[in-house]
Amino acid sequence: MRYTSARATNGRTAGTGSDTGTGSDTGTGSDTNADASTDTDAARPDGRRRRTATTAHALRPARRPRGKGRFAALGTAAALALSLPLAACSPGGEGSGAADEPSSSAAASASSPSPTPSVDPAAYRRALSSALEPLNGALRAVDRAHDGGPLDTALDTAAAKADTAAGSLQAAATPDDALSGNGQLALALRALAQDLRSARGSGGRCATSPRVALGTARSPQSIKEAGRALTALGYDVTLRLPRTERAKHRRLANGAFVHDGSRGGLGRLTVKNGTAGDAVVTLTRGSRTAFSVYVRKGSQATVRSVNSGSYRVYFTTGEDWNDAKSSFTRACSFEKFDDSATFRTVRVAGGTQYTVLTFTLNKVIGGNASTSTVPPGEFPS
Repeated sequence: MRYTSARATNGRTAGTGSDTGTGSDTGTGSDTNADASTDTDAARPDGRRRRTATTAHALRPARRPRGKGRFAALGTAAALALSLPLAACSPGGEGSGAADEPSSSAAASASSPSPTPSVDPAAYRRALSSALEPLNGALRAVDRAHDGGPLDTALDTAAAKADTAAGSLQAAATPDDALSGNGQLALALRALAQDLRSARGSGGRCATSPRVALGTARSPQSIKEAGRALTALGYDVTLRLPRTERAKHRRLANGAFVHDGSRGGLGRLTVKNGTAGDAVVTLTRGSRTAFSVYVRKGSQATVRSVNSGSYRVYFTTGEDWNDAKSSFTRACSFEKFDDSATFRTVRVAGGTQYTVLTFTLNKVIGGNASTSTVPPGEFPS
C-alpha cells in the first residue's frame, strides 16, 4: 500500500512520498448397484461347454429255446406289456423314470400360491401424505416470509418439519417396490433440513440472501429425483420446494461515492485496487464518515477537495454490492489501515502547500502500511 504526499508552491506541485500497500484428485474404479448372476453350463477349464454323454449297452437277446417257437416269444411280449403300466404308475422307487420329474415339478408349481404384497400400497400412500403435509405448510410459510427475522424463523420451522417428515418415512411400513425410493426421499429430507438451517441469515453485513443460498443447495434436486421415482410407481409425492433466487452481481461505477460529506479543501486521495474484488474505501473523522468511494477491481479512483485533518481509513472488498446494507454480499472482508491519514493545507511563502496521498489496497513488496481486520459490525456505514 502506498501513499504519496506533495506540496504546491506558487502554483507548482513538488511531490514526495512513497506508495504503500496493504491436486488434482484422480480416481479409478467402478460402482454398481445391480446384482449379477452367472449361469454356468458344465464349463470346462478351457472355457468351452462340456457335453455329457451316456453310453447305453444293448443286451444280447436270449437264445430262443428250441421247441418253444412263437408261443414263447408271445409270452415274453405279453409279460413286458403288463409290466410297463405298473412301472409308469409307480410313485417312486426303481420303476420311476426321469420323464416323470417335470410332471411332478409342474404339479408342485401349480399348487404353490402366488406371492402377495407385504404392505398395503394404499396404507403407504396415506403414510406418505401424512408425513409430507405438515412440511408443505411450513415451506409455503418460507415463501411468504420477508427477509430478516421473519424469514429466519420460517426457515427454522421448516427445517424441524423436514426432520420430522424424514423420521416418519423411515418408520413407515413400505411396500417392497417403494423401499428404495422411500429411503432416498427420507435422506433427501434430512439434507433439506440442514440446508434450510445453513441458509438462515446472520442478520449482519456480508450475509448472502437465504434464497440465494438455497438456490445452490443440492437437497431440492435430490428430493425431486426421489419423488419422481415414487410417483412412477404410483405413490404420489407432492412437495412444494422453497422459492430460491439466483446470485446477483450488483456493482457501482468506478469512482462513485457511496457517501459524500462536505469537501472543500485542497487535499487529494488516490486509491488503487489490485485485490480480487471490488472495494469501498471509507474515511472517517472521529465518529463521522467523511466520504466513501467505490473502486472496482483492477482500477483506481481519485477523490479531490479533501479537507485538512486526520482520518481513519477503512476498506471493504467483495462481490455484489448491496446498497441497503452498505456491504457486499459475497466474499467479504473488512479492514482498516493501522496508521491514520493526515491531510494538511497551509500557506507558505509564495504559495500553498497541500497533501496528496495514494493508497494501494493489495499487498505490495516494500509496502510501509499495515492493516488490521475489523468486525463487520464496527465497519462505518
